[in-house]
Amino acid sequence: MRMYDIIEKKRDGNPLTEKEVNFFIQDYTKSLIPDYQVSALLMAIYLNGMNEEETFNMTKSMIDSGDIFYMSGINGRVIDKHSTGGVGDTVTLILGPMIAACGIPFAKMSGKGLGHTGGTIDKLQAIKGINLELNYEEFINNINNINISIVSQTGNIAPADKKIYGLRDVTATVDSIPLIASSIMSKKLAIKSDGIVFDVKLGSGAFMKNLDDAIQLSNELVRIGKAYGRDTTALITNMDEPLGYAVGNNLEVIEAIETLKGNGPEDLYELCMALGIEILLLSGKFKEREQARIQLEEVIENKKAYNKLIEMVELQGGDSLYIKDTQLLDKGKYSMEIKSKEEGYISSIDAEDIGKASLILGAGREDMSSKIDLAAGILLNKKVNDKISINEKIFTLYTNDKPSLLKAKEKVEQSFIISKKANNNKKMIYKRIV
Repeated sequence: MRMYDIIEKKRDGNPLTEKEVNFFIQDYTKSLIPDYQVSALLMAIYLNGMNEEETFNMTKSMIDSGDIFYMSGINGRVIDKHSTGGVGDTVTLILGPMIAACGIPFAKMSGKGLGHTGGTIDKLQAIKGINLELNYEEFINNINNINISIVSQTGNIAPADKKIYGLRDVTATVDSIPLIASSIMSKKLAIKSDGIVFDVKLGSGAFMKNLDDAIQLSNELVRIGKAYGRDTTALITNMDEPLGYAVGNNLEVIEAIETLKGNGPEDLYELCMALGIEILLLSGKFKEREQARIQLEEVIENKKAYNKLIEMVELQGGDSLYIKDTQLLDKGKYSMEIKSKEEGYISSIDAEDIGKASLILGAGREDMSSKIDLAAGILLNKKVNDKISINEKIFTLYTNDKPSLLKAKEKVEQSFIISKKANNNKKMIYKRIV
């Protein structure tokens, strides 16, 4: 079998066989095929697409390239949750303790952020002393003891995906739905959960910029999950503006803690509720959506979810004082306020621009070798549809790198639009795919 023939076949719009997919995935992972040939094949896939069988075979081959992480030692059904990436997305830090407080195991292997989207592991590193590199036995035992553990994803899950993604990132082939779906599912299915709930982001701060593409991706994710025997659901959710008011690691941790106390932003709270309902239904413990929501609301009101976060932090060696007193979480020593020059209503806030401004301030990574500033970020003082007066504060920027403030200011000032009327079409959930 020759890579040249596979490239030619896909270039001409023909589907690849399972053997051909396995050949290029496995041999490229072993560095037996050069980057330039795989780059050519990825571009052919980008231009001509893949059918359902090809996408499934690519997913399976990438899973088989690395380790399988078994959850069979956990008591109860494990439902995984995955977000396709957004700005201000601190859902896992809120949702995990909520699910655990409802008596359902929440076992999460998360990654670090890249570019303008944040990562759960980066946020948790804001808590002094927390151990995010637990071994398998510690991970399983913690979940069986308190129903929750969040750890860093092991390096040998779907190594083929990591290598191929690195190539996609520099060859303009990231925005391909079959490649996105196989990338996500290879990592999710290598972790043997009982079900998966997907939060597929749609909007300016997401991979998916239009509803048709978001529906297509969601259908692919659900279809592949079910083909692998997993109960799978996807919600398509709004990422036109940042989620909540906080963007940046320490700032988002503070907002997550406030949400667990019942003081969180409405959009963030409602998204956690919607995803939580899906998880509780897939767990089998709840049959009715209303019943599941009542349970989730209760664990916020009685502080059981908040206390569950404290339990998790302490069991993983972290200092829970950072949860109990959020003033211990630093904000950057340099700050800048962005104020309105006119009155009206905030009609839009571009999530991608805010994410990129936060990246400039130091809150994100240009590449995986970049060092992040946990204290950097942006606080939104206004959201879409809020009324604004002249000289009223819209954003506050934080950083430990003073020169970055002016660069970030320019990006932030182009991120929002003020209109004479409010935009009443704003919604959190666009569609549910099952």
